[in-house]
Amino acid sequence: MTQWNDAQVKPVSPDITDRSNALPARYFREPDVFEMEKEKVFSRYWVYAGHANAIKEPGQSFTRTVGGRDLIVVRDDENEVRAFNNFSARDGAKVVDDAPMTDPESVDTGELDDLDAVSVDTIGPFIFVNLSDDPMPLEEQAGEMKDRLEALPLAEYEHACRIVSEVECNWKVFASNYSECDHCQANHQDWIKGISLNESELEVNDYHWVLHYTHEEDVDDELRIHEEHEAQFHYLWPNFTVNMYGTADGYGTYVIDPIDTGRFQLIADYYFEDADLSDEEEEFVRTSRQLQEEDFELVERQWEGLKTGALAQAQLGPNEHTVHKFHLLAQEAYNS
Repeated sequence: MTQWNDAQVKPVSPDITDRSNALPARYFREPDVFEMEKEKVFSRYWVYAGHANAIKEPGQSFTRTVGGRDLIVVRDDENEVRAFNNFSARDGAKVVDDAPMTDPESVDTGELDDLDAVSVDTIGPFIFVNLSDDPMPLEEQAGEMKDRLEALPLAEYEHACRIVSEVECNWKVFASNYSECDHCQANHQDWIKGISLNESELEVNDYHWVLHYTHEEDVDDELRIHEEHEAQFHYLWPNFTVNMYGTADGYGTYVIDPIDTGRFQLIADYYFEDADLSDEEEEFVRTSRQLQEEDFELVERQWEGLKTGALAQAQLGPNEHTVHKFHLLAQEAYNS
């Protein structure tokens, strides 16, 4: 049952059938929670930084902000990917100007030795960073997702398109929405026409979940990531998604990047066999963008309701297993 009184709120229960199966609403709307998340979520878990294909040559780098800290991700002279705090310990100044993954900068790698290093690990071409002094292994956080993705030829695909959107909503509202497809029947009616959602399969693991579903449409291609008709949506806690599409020979990565309590960026990158989009691939990206905009409209409405303060704790439905898992992981991080 939905709780309207803060006095009745309890922590998220591990059992989805319990009344307190959702994250208390204050964790979405209170500014001090966002500051806490910088330390207890984004500084303790592995967070996606970018794609290795963006820095193919030694000296190439891009910057990334994680947990409120500016980082440099660079390929060094030994061809290893490394990450550093992007500020001088001497005067606190930035070492490298802001440069997104789509516009890497060249740096003198010798100058980076004086900077504090950050832990780096990879899943195929996906680069992850961890700000903790003693991080859990990435393979523990990613579980089977690491093996599955590394069995695919992800590095053979080229970056073709990036779309960055700023949305007026707490990042966790969108992440909850993006981790499941219960809303698809009502919110994405054009998209689901060719999808067999009734035959979909959902896996929920320790820190990641996977939605498998099938498309009816045939796709004629040579360089195919996975079996025809199948699509896979992989979500890795806290804020990274990899989508293997059923109607396109390519994949997408999505980062739900918090800005503050009430805003986040969705960074969507698309990878295909060639960096130059074909007409069919451009149409596919347009369709993907339409789905994003439909989701933005949905979560912004939810956020407007949460901001009123009237709701103390929602009640998740019995099928919202991935949303429940997301809320449970957030509660565990806050309590750590």
